[in-house]
Amino acid sequence: MTTTAPRLGTALARLLILAAALLGALLAGAAPASAHAALTGSDPKDGAVVASAPKEVNLTFSEQVAMSADSIRVLDPAGRRADTGEIRDLCSGSVVRYGVGLRAGLPDGTYTVAWQTVSADSHPISGAFTFSIGAPSTTSVALPDRSVGGGLVGTLYGIARYVSYAGFAILVGGGAFVLACWPRGASVRPVQQTVVRGWLTLTGATLVMLLLRNPYTGSGELSDAFDLAGLKAVLETKTGAALTSRLLLLGAAALFVAVLFGAYARRTDPKEKKDLAFGLGIGGTVVAAGIAGTWALAEHASTGIQPGVAMPVDILHLLAVAAWLGGLTVLLVSLYRAPSVPRTAVERFSKVAFGSVAVLVATGIYQSWRQVGSWSALTGTRYGQLLLVKIGLMCVLVGIAWISRRWTRRLADPTTAEAEPETEGSGEAGEAEGAGEPRKPGKDGEAEEAEEAEGEAAPEEAVEETADAPAAVAPERAAQLARQQAAVATARRKRERDADPERAGLRRSVLTEAAVAVVLLAVTTVLTSTEPGRTEEEAGQGTAAAGPAAVPDRPVDIRLPFDTGGVEGKGVVRLSLDPGRTGANALHIFVERPNGKPLDVPEIKVALTLEAKDVGPLPVAPDRIQTGHWSASGVQIPMPGEWRIQVTVRTSEIDQTTIDKNVKIG
Repeated sequence: MTTTAPRLGTALARLLILAAALLGALLAGAAPASAHAALTGSDPKDGAVVASAPKEVNLTFSEQVAMSADSIRVLDPAGRRADTGEIRDLCSGSVVRYGVGLRAGLPDGTYTVAWQTVSADSHPISGAFTFSIGAPSTTSVALPDRSVGGGLVGTLYGIARYVSYAGFAILVGGGAFVLACWPRGASVRPVQQTVVRGWLTLTGATLVMLLLRNPYTGSGELSDAFDLAGLKAVLETKTGAALTSRLLLLGAAALFVAVLFGAYARRTDPKEKKDLAFGLGIGGTVVAAGIAGTWALAEHASTGIQPGVAMPVDILHLLAVAAWLGGLTVLLVSLYRAPSVPRTAVERFSKVAFGSVAVLVATGIYQSWRQVGSWSALTGTRYGQLLLVKIGLMCVLVGIAWISRRWTRRLADPTTAEAEPETEGSGEAGEAEGAGEPRKPGKDGEAEEAEEAEGEAAPEEAVEETADAPAAVAPERAAQLARQQAAVATARRKRERDADPERAGLRRSVLTEAAVAVVLLAVTTVLTSTEPGRTEEEAGQGTAAAGPAAVPDRPVDIRLPFDTGGVEGKGVVRLSLDPGRTGANALHIFVERPNGKPLDVPEIKVALTLEAKDVGPLPVAPDRIQTGHWSASGVQIPMPGEWRIQVTVRTSEIDQTTIDKNVKIG
């Protein structure tokens, strides 16, 4: 039975529809863009109740962020601004901290802190929390439900990001396919159209991202895409500079494409063509690496650990993806639409694809280690789970590529083709030039028979009509004859192509490979807008540590249940040591009943001990401020370490108890 390839109009359409459905499911299931940076702490803490109004609110992040004048807002219970609007840079060493001053004379009640910023890897982040002065109260502040980077603008921006990756792969991979695998393809129109469309796609997607950048990181309103002041502000950011640089490099890429499909395609002298190919290869590589660098300089590779290594690795990774998937796209188009693709071109691309996979594996392992960091993050974070999906798709893609490679070896081995007996398909191909070729049943076969019959009858009819009809009719009939002959030639080439079982099998495997690549590219796009597993775990650990123990430069905030055994002898001591570092600290102690109401006790004593250095106990005698509230200023912590805080609570003349907690003080 003859091996035939699926029809382009049906099989390709079905696979693309399936790939589009999977892509839609991935994008629809993706959360709004989370980022490399995360809020790791605040002062006051979320839900804290402070005795008096602080002078400022401080936020600490896991990575560097870009702050604007309105990035931190503090709202009073009535929803009015309680901050001065002046953002202070409190960063020190590896600690990324920003603060905003508060107005004087703030009344008691619950205050809302809303913040919004952009992380160093270009993704917007936002959040909100509350703290109370004196005692909690009701608040009329209503925060928007929409997360920054979400909504319609976020969806459009995500689609543009995906399309830009696809355009880059087709542009770079298509050019590399022509230069390295099929130089004659530079004069094949379907190949030219595919590469040019890749350039147009990447350019259009970059312009869309540049326009959407302002609402994507700000208001979320689509109308703000045409705000010139916002666009100017975007151009001053790292991401804006990267997108602008990409547009400039695409201008150079347009020149490369023009030379490739112009002067290079027309060259006939082998030496001149070889020299021009060398120049195009060097120039094209530089331009492609520059375009890939616009992603590396503005996204995940530019932040975190080892950015100096991560950025070149990211560029290599993107170039390898483009060489494989972009070349695969051009090969697929050529197998279906080009007159014929030589076996040597397919064999060369097989080698290029194998090298690309080797580079992808090496760079992918490094990137996975850098972004995930631990086995628990690989399975317990969204980034790690998406990475596992990507690895699975890569394995599927490599398996399909191995099948394609088998078909390629059969195509590239002429002795095998000569030694094999004639199949039914080869017989049909041989009979394609004769009149006795069997036809396919159905409308397609009847149409081909009608076209060929009309084409065979056309020459005699044309001669007769040219002799008898007026001269004005001859050009029209000649044009009709030319169209008929072209249709017959196209049908004959299609039958010959379909009659080649090796080429048909290769087309099927490449088509499947391309469909899987579409989904793989979608997963990769979602990964670029997902908080890396390493950062997510570190942020979670930092939040957990903020409760019972302090991290460097963080206020100590602990809760100690107690029971003296007497009347009203049960309760909770809340102790706060601010700023929780060496030197002078402010101590606040709140004594509460089990129901949370203040408990008046006759005496509170505190002692601090650093057992590792044999320091202490250092006694502290706090003063009573009001019912259930005791404080002391200037509490000295002489050195950092694991300090044991002992609190003695006396609830009557004879009932007292001592409770303690170990905390880390920077």
